[in-house]
Amino acid sequence: MFTTEVFIVKVNDAIAEILKREGAEFLSCFPTTVIIEAAAQAGLRPVVCRQERVGVGIADGYSRVTNGKRLGVFAMQYGPGAENAFAGVATTYSDSVPVLLLPLGHRSDRSSIKPYFSSTRSYESVTKWMERINLPEQVPDAMRRAISMLRIGKPGPVMLEIPADIATQEIGPFDYRPIISSRAAGDPHDIDKVAEVLLGARCPVIHAGQGVLYAEAWDELIELAELLQVPVMTTLLGKSAFPENHPLSLGTAARTVTRPVQHFLNKADVVFGIGCSFSRHGMSAKIPPGKVLIHATSDADDINKNYFADYPIIGDAKLVLQQFIEVIKERLGKRGRNGNGDVAHEIKKMKEEWMKGWLAKLTSDEVPINAYRVIWDLMHTLDPKDAIVTHDAGSPRDQLVPFYPATTPRCYLGWGKSHGLGTGLGLIMGAKLAQPEKVAINFMGDAAFGMVGTDFETAVRNKIPIITVVLNNFTMAIETHDMPIAHELYGSRDLGGNYADMGRAMGGYGERVEKPSEIVPAFQRAIRANREEERPALLEFITSEEITFSLP
Repeated sequence: MFTTEVFIVKVNDAIAEILKREGAEFLSCFPTTVIIEAAAQAGLRPVVCRQERVGVGIADGYSRVTNGKRLGVFAMQYGPGAENAFAGVATTYSDSVPVLLLPLGHRSDRSSIKPYFSSTRSYESVTKWMERINLPEQVPDAMRRAISMLRIGKPGPVMLEIPADIATQEIGPFDYRPIISSRAAGDPHDIDKVAEVLLGARCPVIHAGQGVLYAEAWDELIELAELLQVPVMTTLLGKSAFPENHPLSLGTAARTVTRPVQHFLNKADVVFGIGCSFSRHGMSAKIPPGKVLIHATSDADDINKNYFADYPIIGDAKLVLQQFIEVIKERLGKRGRNGNGDVAHEIKKMKEEWMKGWLAKLTSDEVPINAYRVIWDLMHTLDPKDAIVTHDAGSPRDQLVPFYPATTPRCYLGWGKSHGLGTGLGLIMGAKLAQPEKVAINFMGDAAFGMVGTDFETAVRNKIPIITVVLNNFTMAIETHDMPIAHELYGSRDLGGNYADMGRAMGGYGERVEKPSEIVPAFQRAIRANREEERPALLEFITSEEITFSLP
């Protein structure tokens, strides 16, 4: 351990030691970078990926599941390594995920000369903060700034570029102490005003985002909703912040939505956004005009960004919710509103009517298998609280999000403001590393598997027992309406492959499933392979070209 005594080490060793002091448990990485060897010597397990964007995804999934409390780190080579990581970093930035990125940089005498790739120049648009170490003695201060950016304020990826010649230079004695994070509550005057608005609202709705998850404020969210008897919807990134089996849950709003979400959002007179950005985006619910908008967020940049905020509040979601609970109890008493259950009854009725219209697809015996049947059978095979599930871009996301019930925090990873095909594979590996006791399942289509499928071998080699579900309909069905002529003339939507065979060839458990009656037994066999053999499993379901979605 470093002390204040004279102690000389190399820069890469100093960085590895600081990572340990800040609680890092492993290093997601791809060679060549001297940080890998330094991390291993410091006791940090290197998890070597096949493709850098997946390596970033592993660190990303780890940070999400731990709500940023534990450090997700990715290290890569200068030049091609940093270039290949861009898609993964763009996802962490668009979804505001705290990930530490440690690219090696070209030697100092080459860093400003074309055509050498510069991470600090090229990544400016997709990082919260970045810095290049120019002198060995800058390491402690630069690392402290990086970790502070990760743990204070709105989350996001930060990058520290380490030139190859600096990385192996010696650094003199230094003392590094782990940073202390801090949060801010809302202005008490604002809380009082907004409490009156909520109490006087005819039909308020709580719009909960991922800030509730990062603040670990799910208990407070439940308490406030029950005190006020107010329904709660979550964003795509906030899915699992409120239990979707709760009587006041409306479900999640993304590109696809539940009917209760749409009904109550249209009906609402007041929308209370907590821990959300209220971004106008294809993966976010559109707020209908004429609503009174309360916007509580830790990031001032989100206020008035896309919607006018009638009542802005700047503060940490947990502290703000605690403030509201205190004020509401002062006005209503500790029990809150003695609701007659009308709101919960209306939600239940709306949900039952909506589900009734979907049961034919969810329980379909058709062959090829309907993708909704795969989701339905998983829901009735494994308790959501014992699992972590994530989607991939396109149809798997649009099919899973409305129907799969997230009942405990982080049992579902919603993502997608930058939705690159294949992202879910890295995320689920990171999630499994964070919570090894959970069954970790990612759903992806055949197009997504084509992007990153060889990284299934990363899970095999590193003994990360995940279950990858490939919904294979041999085509890009979601593109049916966008490329009819190209497909008619040239078959441009069609894809091919036997992905279960590929899973077995990479050392995992692989199974192709073609009949609905085999869905549940296949999941059971995959779970056994995970638990008894520590083997990742790839389940390939041959599915129909299903393009019906629960749209607004």
